[in-house]
Amino acid sequence: MRFATYEYRNRRRVGAVKEDGTLCPLPAITSLTGLLAEGGGLNRLLDTGAATLGVPAGPHVSEVRLLPPFQPPTVRDFVTFEEHVEGVRRSVDGAAGVPEQWYAAPTFYFANPYAIHGPYDEIPMPPGSGALDFELEVAAVIGKEGRDLTPGQARDHIVGYTVLNDWSARDLQSAEMRVGLGPCKGKDTATTLGPYLVTADELEPHRDADGFLRLALTAEVNGKVVGEDLLSNMSWTFEEMAAYASRGTWVRPGDVLGSGTCGNGGCLAELWGVRGLQDPAPLKPGDTVTLTVEGIGTISNTVVAGTGPVPVTVARRRTRERP
Repeated sequence: MRFATYEYRNRRRVGAVKEDGTLCPLPAITSLTGLLAEGGGLNRLLDTGAATLGVPAGPHVSEVRLLPPFQPPTVRDFVTFEEHVEGVRRSVDGAAGVPEQWYAAPTFYFANPYAIHGPYDEIPMPPGSGALDFELEVAAVIGKEGRDLTPGQARDHIVGYTVLNDWSARDLQSAEMRVGLGPCKGKDTATTLGPYLVTADELEPHRDADGFLRLALTAEVNGKVVGEDLLSNMSWTFEEMAAYASRGTWVRPGDVLGSGTCGNGGCLAELWGVRGLQDPAPLKPGDTVTLTVEGIGTISNTVVAGTGPVPVTVARRRTRERP
C-alpha cells in the first residue's frame, strides 16, 4: 500500500494511493506523522489504509500538490555504498580509496529534520554555495519504537520506504570536513522525501537471497541520465542499519534511515572524483533533478536562487587567560 500527504483545495489531507493514482482520503487522519507516532507498525498502517475502501475516492495525484509524506522527527543518513565513498572521498577530501574504518560498521550522521521538502518542491541554493549536488538514496521508515534491536527484530520495526534526495553543497562540505567533525551547512538546506510512503510488504518480492532489496535506481539532470545503480549494492541491509541505529538508544516511529548515496553516478561529486574535473557541472538555478526508484516512485525538484549568506565572524584568537 502507498500513502501520500497532499494539499487539495487549500486543505491538507492524507490518503492511500490506488494503482491508477487516485487518492483515497484517510478518515479523520490529517497527519501521517501523527499516525506513525501512534505506533503499531505495519499492521496498524495497513488497517488504517484498508478503512479507505468504504470512503468515496478523492482527486487524482495529478490534481494535487504532493507534500513530504510525513515530517520525520530524526533523519539518520548512512553511507552504505562503497563505490560512492571511493568517488566522493577523492572529490571532497582529495584522498584515494575507502577508509578501513568504513567497513567496520554502517556509519551515519544526523541530517536536519526541519529542512524536509516535498517530491516536486523547488530547492533553493544554499547560502554561500556555488557547488550544489544531489544524492540519490532510499529511506527506510521506522514504525515501532525499539532499542538494542537485532537485525531480525529490526525488520518488524521498518514500516516502509520512500525516495530520499540528500542535497549537498559540496564547496561548503569540503571546507567543513577539514575540521574533522562532519558535515554542517553543507548538508543543512534541503532533503527531499517522496513521492509516497510505500509499505514494507510491497517491496518484499524484490528481496534477494542475501536480504537486500534489489531495486533499480536512476538519476537524471535536465532529462539526461547521469547515474544508474541497484539498491542491492548496499553493503548493509536496512535491518542491519536499524539495529545499529538502535544500539544504546531508541528508534521511534517516523524516524528516517537513509541508505546513503548509490554508486555509478548517484551524485555529481562521485563523478567529479572519478573524472578529475567537475563534469557534469554543479547544479545551478533552473536545473531539474529527477530521481526514480523501482517500486517506490519518482521525485523531481528544480533548483532556484536562494538567499545570500549572513556574514559570519571568524574565530577570535584568544589569550587563554585563566582565573
